[in-house]
Amino acid sequence: MIDLSAGSVRVVVDENGGGRILKLAVGDLDLLVTPEIDDHNHGLFPMAPWAGRIRYGKFSFAGDDYQLPCNKAPHAIHGTVRDQPWKIDSSSLTHLELSTDLVEPWPFGGKVMQRFELEPNSLSLTMEVHASDRPMPVSCGWHPWWHRTPQSDDSVELELHAERMYHRDGEGIPSGELVPIAPPPWDDCFTKLGEPAAVLRWPELGSLTIESDCECMVVYTEPDLALCVEPQSDPPDSFNLNARVVNPGSPLVINAKFHWAINTAI
Repeated sequence: MIDLSAGSVRVVVDENGGGRILKLAVGDLDLLVTPEIDDHNHGLFPMAPWAGRIRYGKFSFAGDDYQLPCNKAPHAIHGTVRDQPWKIDSSSLTHLELSTDLVEPWPFGGKVMQRFELEPNSLSLTMEVHASDRPMPVSCGWHPWWHRTPQSDDSVELELHAERMYHRDGEGIPSGELVPIAPPPWDDCFTKLGEPAAVLRWPELGSLTIESDCECMVVYTEPDLALCVEPQSDPPDSFNLNARVVNPGSPLVINAKFHWAINTAI
């Protein structure tokens, strides 16, 4: 475990548990669901070399067909790196760099890097996905489980800045068609994002602003304990829609920044 701190803020990253942020606390206030509350759906984890679902785990690339393990049957979901250890490349009280190689069941090889930069009022994240010796399809992102009701009876409110959402078919996967935004509940991918992309507000407690250069944001409103607002480079099933390709020496790089203004006196 690696501890980062700045002012009253503490971040705990589990390098052996998928490079996941286990805790983001401002004073005594946990902004993310902790493992003690839910031992599976907690923290913030990286998604690579794909984000979201790949339909039936199947895709074609450069004339060949591929089958990924369907870890959320009948589909493959959220990549591989959340299930493997990461290496610490550099660290300080407010800075951390991690990396992990892309190995089986991913058939192309490659490498993923994460950077964390903590300040008293913000956390900045960067992810890079590198090809090894040949081109490969890729998408990536982050999956946070924001705590709905930290020390409060009032649930978090979401202000989403997006112009369109992807139509979801009967299997819950984007069809590729962009449509006007429908009202929640959502387990949907949004695009044409504004600046900032989203704001979370906890009445009486404060707010958190999400900025990102990602093209997409997946929002999952259905859990009772959490609200998932996920910056992603591409929509789910992008390998079958319009695959983004990286070449050796030209990685995919994405960034996200979380700003908070929290009343820790409550």
